[in-house]
Order: sequence, then C-alpha cells, then structure tokens
Amino acid sequence: MDKIVVQTEDFDLTTEVELIKSASPNVGAIVSFIGTVRDLNNESLVSLTLEHYPEMTEKSLESIANKARDKWELESITIIHRVGTLCIGDQIVLVITTSEHRQEAFDSCNFIMDYLKTDAPFWKKEISDKEEKWVKIRETDEKQKSRWKR
Repeated sequence: MDKIVVQTEDFDLTTEVELIKSASPNVGAIVSFIGTVRDLNNESLVSLTLEHYPEMTEKSLESIANKARDKWELESITIIHRVGTLCIGDQIVLVITTSEHRQEAFDSCNFIMDYLKTDAPFWKKEISDKEEKWVKIRETDEKQKSRWKR
C-alpha cells in the first residue's frame, strides 16, 4: 500500500503510521522522516512558499518511490509533500517506509529523501524580512544523492 500525495493541508504522523500498520501484518520496521521549515541562513525567515506543477510532481514522486522499490523489498511507502505558504516550524514533508527488516526501511527512507531534495519538481521561495529569493539545489544535497549511485 503506497500513498503519494501533494497537498496544502498539514499531516499527522501517528495517523499515517496507524494506516500502514492496519494494512499489512508483515511490517516489522517502520521508519519515518518529517522535514520542517527552518531559517537555514539566519535571515529572519518569515515564510517559505512551495510551488509545483501538479501532474508532473506526482509522477516524479511515484518515480522516486519506484526507484526505492527497485532497490529494496518494501511493504509500503508514504510520501506526503506540502505546497503553498508555510511558516517556520511547519511540516513540509513526510516519508515513511516499511519493510520486514529495519535496514531496508532506514536505507529506503534516506534514499527517498535524498531524491526528493534534488529531483522532485518543487520550487521554493524564501521570504525574509529583508528579501524574497528562490532557493537553489544545494551542492550538499547533490552529494548526498550521489552515494546511492555506487
């Protein structure tokens, strides 16, 4: 059971984990990651706006999930990514992977996040009390993703 959603609404980790657990008795490991809005550059961030092209985004997220499925035996994948205007502390993304064993769940969750940071077609605009600017992919994010190509 995979769930891939792009939405403006917030999400609840407990609810999403309970849905997964109720759907599959084979789950032995559940690994989750929640990304939140933070003031990365200490520039008095006011908000972060995420934009996307709906059909293209969902296809991209499905492709990333399929790449993870090709590498690991997973019971389920949940990807919930928010769009719209978010404030510091707001949740942006939830990734949950489940498998029979923990290492596959840990690795696949990490893999999905690395690919979401670099390959998912989201455009992020940071709005601070000084300026508005579009965020570029960070070199460190590309480096993280490159470890999976070995």
